[in-house]
Amino acid sequence: MQSIKLSDRIKAFCALGTEIGTLGRDDRKELAEKARNENPWFTEESVLLALKGIEMLLEKDDLNSWATSYSPEPAVPKTVGVAMAGNIPLVGFHDFLCVLISGHRLKAKLSSQDSVLLKFIWQKLVEIEPRFLDYIAVEENLKGVDAMIATGSDNTARYFEYYFRKIPHVIRKNRASCAVIVGEEPHGELEQLGKDVFSYFGLGCRNVSKLYVPEKFKFEYLLESWQNFGTVIDHHKYGNNYDYQKSISLLNQESFLDNGFLLIKESSNLVSPIATLYYEKYNSQEDLKEKIEIQRQKLQVVASARGWYSGSVPFGKAQLPNVAEYSDNVDTMNFLRGLK
Repeated sequence: MQSIKLSDRIKAFCALGTEIGTLGRDDRKELAEKARNENPWFTEESVLLALKGIEMLLEKDDLNSWATSYSPEPAVPKTVGVAMAGNIPLVGFHDFLCVLISGHRLKAKLSSQDSVLLKFIWQKLVEIEPRFLDYIAVEENLKGVDAMIATGSDNTARYFEYYFRKIPHVIRKNRASCAVIVGEEPHGELEQLGKDVFSYFGLGCRNVSKLYVPEKFKFEYLLESWQNFGTVIDHHKYGNNYDYQKSISLLNQESFLDNGFLLIKESSNLVSPIATLYYEKYNSQEDLKEKIEIQRQKLQVVASARGWYSGSVPFGKAQLPNVAEYSDNVDTMNFLRGLK
């Protein structure tokens, strides 16, 4: 196995980002069609958004600064198993990037819901830097690995933690995201928030599933700002979920707001079903902070207009993290560089 210097690995991933950015329209459309055949949730719009996110992750200056900021890589590469999720397109790419940039070998178990796109990325990377061929294996069985990274539900996390208990591991659980509204946001800001709610049909852990709103907040202005997202109802799976959730709410005589493609319900819960958005009222900044802190261990992202709330991202940016943002706030690169 030929070693690859860190500078060459960075160079290869930067070239990958450039290649993704210069994909022709027909190539993107063909790739998106193949992905949708594997997973009906992966529309062309969703695939293009995911590709844009990867292109941003691989921006040269940010990638170089990030990759060189950690301790020296281990002298002997380890084999790191990665069990990838498939809830949104290319959700496993960041782990793919981290393992290879850190100098280790990757043994990946792809989700049956998202194999087309990751195989495409893998093939492009190997075309750019053929030496990566010795560092990447896609397999169904993750036995014989030196360390493990896995993403799944709270239930599967318990299984992963038991099964891989004897080796170093990062096991991620269910996460969700929320947004903070003060009630004075202009139309354009609320429209940006709609991207965080409706992108990927709300299936990602970075999708906003809960709003924190002031006591006398009027939802009419918010719903008016989201009318451009109404086409989500045309997707048969989303439409079926909307119909089902509305029927259940009516049957249970629950109070809710309905704009024809989204149900908005008051709840202290953080994770809302597809086609449903929860909200909770706060009466002061102290009350708001307390409510968010209660959910902190389950939160992936907090969003607010232009990022005014401490530790939050601006509306419209929840699905476009930078390369140094990690799932479950666990520094994957630090974990990988620490493997002995």
